[in-house]
Amino acid sequence: QVQLVESGGGLVQTGGSLRLSCAASGRAFSRYAMGWFRRAPGKEREFVAAIRWSRDITSYADSVKGRFTISRDNNKNTVYLQMNSLKPEDTAVYYCAADLEGLGSRYSYEYDYWGQGTQVTVSS
Repeated sequence: QVQLVESGGGLVQTGGSLRLSCAASGRAFSRYAMGWFRRAPGKEREFVAAIRWSRDITSYADSVKGRFTISRDNNKNTVYLQMNSLKPEDTAVYYCAADLEGLGSRYSYEYDYWGQGTQVTVSS
């Protein structure tokens, strides 16, 4: 069983920054791929970023590439999402997810465990 707890969401103005954290339980954390997804009001959940166990293998949605950075600290069982140059369209509930197979895909159905989500609101 893996438990994921997100934190770091909040209200920020356009152009601002936030860093989300996701703390994971489980002794095999370093083997998991971790992903961030988001769901905006009235929209489907969408992929944001993913990172494999090897910290230099990452992927991003086109909409956040160059603005967001995913990273992980395996010693702390934590994955981060640094969000810069935020836009109103980034407003959503952000979820972290764990992929026990370690693939780190863009597809939510390949993730095995999910956090409860943290709200990010970007004001214009």
